[in-house]
Amino acid sequence: MKPHQLALLPMLLVAIFQPTVQAQENILNLYSARHYQTDEALYANFTRQTGIRINRIEAKEDELLERIRNEGAQSPADVFITVDATRLAKVDELGLFATVKSKVLEQRIPAHLRSPDWFAFSTRARVILYNKAMIKPEDVKSYEDLAHPKIKGQVCSRSGSHPYNLSLLASIVSHHGEQKAEEWARGVVANFARAPKGGDTDQIKAVAAGECGVAISNSYYFARMMRSTKPEDRKVVEALGVVWPNQQTQGTHINISGGGMLKTAPHKDAAVKFLEYLVSDDAQRYFADGNNEWPVVAGVKTDNPALATLGSFKADTLSVPVLAKNVVTAQKIADRANWK
Repeated sequence: MKPHQLALLPMLLVAIFQPTVQAQENILNLYSARHYQTDEALYANFTRQTGIRINRIEAKEDELLERIRNEGAQSPADVFITVDATRLAKVDELGLFATVKSKVLEQRIPAHLRSPDWFAFSTRARVILYNKAMIKPEDVKSYEDLAHPKIKGQVCSRSGSHPYNLSLLASIVSHHGEQKAEEWARGVVANFARAPKGGDTDQIKAVAAGECGVAISNSYYFARMMRSTKPEDRKVVEALGVVWPNQQTQGTHINISGGGMLKTAPHKDAAVKFLEYLVSDDAQRYFADGNNEWPVVAGVKTDNPALATLGSFKADTLSVPVLAKNVVTAQKIADRANWK
């Protein structure tokens, strides 16, 4: 190769590799344990705004975590998102999340709904639903009331080991201590109308059918039925009343959808942009209007008739990281109380 050709070599190399670098910067690899069709619009809007294409892998939390661990330092995953604080805390305990410093995330997400490594992007409330022909609302105005003998044989529930119930139980541990929480769990079990089975929607339908008088459910399951045009769903909604528990004390327990950037993320800039996008007004509206969750950002205007009908409520402001730390204790309590 002649001297003048050698001089051109560095520029040729830049020309060859620059498109590859740019292409890498316009990709985000997302591992998601959220399984909502409405999220498609959320991701498409991010690509429209930024030009960053999302490669998404969806699976259950345990499957995704096993995949990330097996991939090790070569994992292509940039961001992991899921539902429930307990699951996010598990990822954090495994040391998979990277610390993210972002003024946007700090300013828009309330302090109790984030940690240095993972962030909440929407909330869902754990509400009490009751059969209006069987239960008086004043008898189930708090979670504590679910353990009262006056509603013996009236409670339907999903498994006590499910993260939604473990998070609620962990919040009771946080507020009242382990002993009181166990007394509560035993009281709830003593009030079961039947052995725990199914998911939240199954509990809602069982209460409407009179199989039991009361159940706990995440709010978005009921809001989804409120927006349904199916006659059978309308009949269920008409039979039920909704209680925001503990409005005179700590407030209604809430859980989250959230996520964080992985330590081995190959596209860190894109990952931070995506996390920041999830707290934009546009994205927050998608969470609310598309999947019946509440925005974490205050003041975001939504257009969801079900959420508007449910109205405002006092939410428990217990720190989500603190809540997550009590999940192991909650599981032990559920086991001892035979809340299977």
